[in-house]
Order: sequence, then structure tokens, then C-alpha cells
Amino acid sequence: MTPHVLTRSLDRSATVFLLIVAGLGVLIPLSNLLLPSGSMFQVPTYLVALFGKYVCYAILALSIDLIWGYCGILSLGHGAFFALGGYAMGMYLMRQIGSRGVYGNPVLPDFMVFLNYPELPWYWYGFDMFWFAALMVLVVPGLLAFCFGWLAFRSRVTGVYLSIITQAMTYALLLAFFRNDFGFGGNNGLTDFKDILGFNVQADGTRAALFILSCLALIIAFLICRAVVTSKLGKVLIAIRDAESRTRFLGYRVESYKLFVFVLSACIAGVAGALYVPQVGIINPGEFAPGNSIEAVIWVAVGGRGTLIGAALGAIVVNYAKTVFTSGPLAPYWLFMLGALFILVTLLLPKGIIGTFNAWYEPWGAKRLNAESAAREDGVSEPKPAE
Repeated sequence: MTPHVLTRSLDRSATVFLLIVAGLGVLIPLSNLLLPSGSMFQVPTYLVALFGKYVCYAILALSIDLIWGYCGILSLGHGAFFALGGYAMGMYLMRQIGSRGVYGNPVLPDFMVFLNYPELPWYWYGFDMFWFAALMVLVVPGLLAFCFGWLAFRSRVTGVYLSIITQAMTYALLLAFFRNDFGFGGNNGLTDFKDILGFNVQADGTRAALFILSCLALIIAFLICRAVVTSKLGKVLIAIRDAESRTRFLGYRVESYKLFVFVLSACIAGVAGALYVPQVGIINPGEFAPGNSIEAVIWVAVGGRGTLIGAALGAIVVNYAKTVFTSGPLAPYWLFMLGALFILVTLLLPKGIIGTFNAWYEPWGAKRLNAESAAREDGVSEPKPAE
């Protein structure tokens, strides 16, 4: 029987990674819900939300590694797709507040009442239904990526020029969403969420469920990315990354391949943003800041570009370090430390954590296999001649 397309490409390291994510996705919520608060093994609710945020960042890092590590598209504006997915989910959560808001309006969110909106803007219609909001989480980032990619790739914009344009795109969205008359809460954004699918977003059970969903989304995103990069499509993407003009000369429609993977990456980033918002409780234009997108690229570089596992690991490691160092006396120096980390990794570990480990382990593993093969051959005795 032919293995499923999403699992046939898994090797040992990918399987171990998925098992670890699945294990944490089960053990952390169980520890939070079943163990007493005084137990040393009990995970507090605030840590469940914090770990869930890390997982969402890992999904975002996967989406960047898919296009940068395997297709050579360095996007410095991928945070825009993450934020758009977050705003789509935030709009649904705002519609669920209803008359429980400060002004008690059953239709208009509080910020619209404060700004004297006469009625709900047309682009807010449908966001009172979860299925519509979930669809928009994919459609809005995917549509923006399609329009941007179609124009950029057909014009054969590559390299640093493409990176600058993606950064300009997210900065333009930042300025637009800061406007109070744009209909998304201005600089305050969307917050004060109450329910999601009828469940209190602040409840321990809801936090645990969101963490489980985030881990499940990370597993699915990893399987999709892995299936893409190990398929024939993935081989073409790597060829485009290494020699785009030669790949085009061979007859491949490079623009179509780049557009497909760019849109897929944007949709994955949108899902990460949608899971991020209910766990942190707010979404504002600051998520569009170009610095956030650059920081996400650093996660991928630290973990290992072109490894998928390294991208997820880099996101978790860097954000854990950020949590530690920004909560103490070193908080004002975090950006300097992040820049130094990027420089040191580039100089000392150019392949990232996982890439360097693979470069060290593969020759050692090959020598071990050769030694075992030689030992087995030496242990086979020659057949004795018949007497």
C-alpha cells in the first residue's frame, strides 16, 4: 500500500519532531488541568498561553523557511500575512462580544461606537460566523500574496529588491491600519475578547484547547511543508533557489512555482496569526511592523535555513530568550543582543543550529555505518570445504 502523501516523506528526525510536538500538545494541557496548583509538575495557565504563542511563532517560521530556505525568496514582510490572519480572527472575536461591551451596542464594537460609526462597515459582514472568519484567515493573506506575487514574479523582481518591496508592503499596511477611519480600531487595535465558539477565552480549558489546536496546526503545517519540499515540486523549488535562470532555460515556468509556494506560505502564516490572537488577547497594527518580519527571518537563520525543524526550533529558542531577557535588567539591550546573535550565527554557524548539527552528524553516521558493515563482513567466515 502506498503511504499517504503527507507522511511518506518523513525520516527519523521528522518523526521524532512530530512525536515531541504531539507529546507536548497532550502533556502540557493535562498538567495544567488535572494537577493541583501547588504541584511542581503543574503548568500554570499563563505558561500554557505563553507556550501557545511560541508554537504560533514556530508555524510562522515554517512558512518563511518554505519560501526562503527552499525557493530563495527572502520575504521581509511576512509578518503582514501573520497580522492579516490575526485581524480576521480578531474581527470574529469582536463580533462575539455583542452587548457585553462598554457601550452595550449589540452590533457595533466599542471603538466604532466611540468614533460615531453610523453602521457596521460592509467588510465586517459575516464575521459573526466562525466558518466565515476561518475562511477569511486563509483567503485574505492568500489573496494579498497572490496579487503581490503575480506582479513581482512576472516582473522578475528578485533578491534584495524583492525583500525591500515586501518590507514596503508591510509598512504600508502598518500605516493604513493605524488610521482610525480604516475600521480596525486604529492604534489600539482589537481587544477585550470574551468568547470563542461560545467558550470563555480566559478559561483554563479554553487556553488548553487553543494550545492543543496550535500544536495540531504546527504538525499539519510541518507535514504540508515536508510533503512539498520532498516532492518533485520541491526539487524544482530548490533548482530555482540555486539557479533560477538555468531552471527557466530548461522550460519550467518559474513564476508559477514561486507564486504557488508564496501563496501557500502566506496561508500558513495567516493560520499562525489566527491562533495567536485569542491566546494573547489583542491584535493591533504593531504586528505589521517591519521589525517583526525581520525578527522572524532571524528565527529561521538561527535554527537553520532549509531544514523546517530548525526554523521551528529557532522560533522557540529565540522567543524564549526574548521572554527571559526582556523581563529583567537586560530588557533595554535585547535588540542589541538579538543583532549580536544574528551576527554570531552568521559567522560561526552559517547553517544554523540544525544545519550545523546535520553537517557534523552525517559524516559521523556514515563512518559508523561503514564500520558496522565492515564488522559484519569480517564476522562472516568462509565455508569450510567438505572433507
